[in-house]
Amino acid sequence: MILYKSNITEALKHVILKDKNTDLVSSGQIKNIQVFDTEVVLDIEIDNPSLIYKKNLEVECLKIIHKHVYEKAIVKVNFIVKVKEEAPKIRGNKIPGLKNIIAVASGKGGVGKSTITSNLAIGLVSKGYKVGLLDADIYGPSIHIMFDVENEKPKGTNDNGEKQILPIESFGVKLLSIGFFSETQTAVVWRGPMASKALNQMLWNTEWGELDYLLIDLPPGTGDIHLSLVQSIPLTASIIVTTPQKIALADARKGIDMFQMESISVPILGVVENMSYFSPKELPENKYFIFGKDGAQNLCKKLNIPLLAEVPLVQSVREASDIGRPAILQGATEVGLCFEKLTNNFILELEKLNKKGITTKKVEITNMNGCSS
Repeated sequence: MILYKSNITEALKHVILKDKNTDLVSSGQIKNIQVFDTEVVLDIEIDNPSLIYKKNLEVECLKIIHKHVYEKAIVKVNFIVKVKEEAPKIRGNKIPGLKNIIAVASGKGGVGKSTITSNLAIGLVSKGYKVGLLDADIYGPSIHIMFDVENEKPKGTNDNGEKQILPIESFGVKLLSIGFFSETQTAVVWRGPMASKALNQMLWNTEWGELDYLLIDLPPGTGDIHLSLVQSIPLTASIIVTTPQKIALADARKGIDMFQMESISVPILGVVENMSYFSPKELPENKYFIFGKDGAQNLCKKLNIPLLAEVPLVQSVREASDIGRPAILQGATEVGLCFEKLTNNFILELEKLNKKGITTKKVEITNMNGCSS
């Protein structure tokens, strides 16, 4: 069958760009159409470089050409990312005394993000760094339990007329969590704005002192808390935690996409794969990949992101979290050495980032799915 550029152009008028209230042809984004027998090559200019946007637009073009022109046509789409001429982003005011602010995130719940964060915090302390940890999971806080301080209550101070919260310290880490202010068995039932306000209060109204690192343990997903965080403070970088199975990796990819969006643009230090494999005590040389194999490794290769560590599924990690003594304190054990490797890789990647001269910013979000914030 012979394909004509005119037919392709006419068909692409059916591709509606909801964010621009027009179709692909009328928008002027199609820069070139080439036809080779039954193969169609499209050059499309876009101003949204996110992977999700590209994939959705590519699939829509494919569907439309198959429907209106030829169902067996081979369609290839080349995207040209248009560089916007923007005013310089406003530099955010850093929280006094904090050198690096690191967000630890995951797209999916239950992947062990808080476990990774708590062990990394203690690993950094063991290297001589001053570290703080903010539990930003307003609805499901757990850091106060993992550090065995769930019955502690932060005290306040009045410095020059400003009330400040004094964080709880455990294993050398300065801690703050909504869990200190609510009963462990009581649900926190707040709407998004209330949760965001609570997060900002814990960030700005806390006497953190001088810290080399403030780790922020985020809730799962990509919602209000995450947007509030990137808008209110200048993040240095982020870490993504996942498990090897496809469902967790798909959600981790969404978390990566969020931080890599042009309007957010927070560097990603790397990915941590938790529950990578299981080795029974009686057969320590055997590895059983219960949740899949090399999931995070393949994701990192595809996206050119460092893999910081692969943490095994070990009973002592769960036990350590339950009794409030993170597993890295076990020393030269399999998991202890694994968390030490994570700490070393974290420091290495952050040094690389700082050498590039990438400074922290407060993010000004102007367009998220067509909405202003």
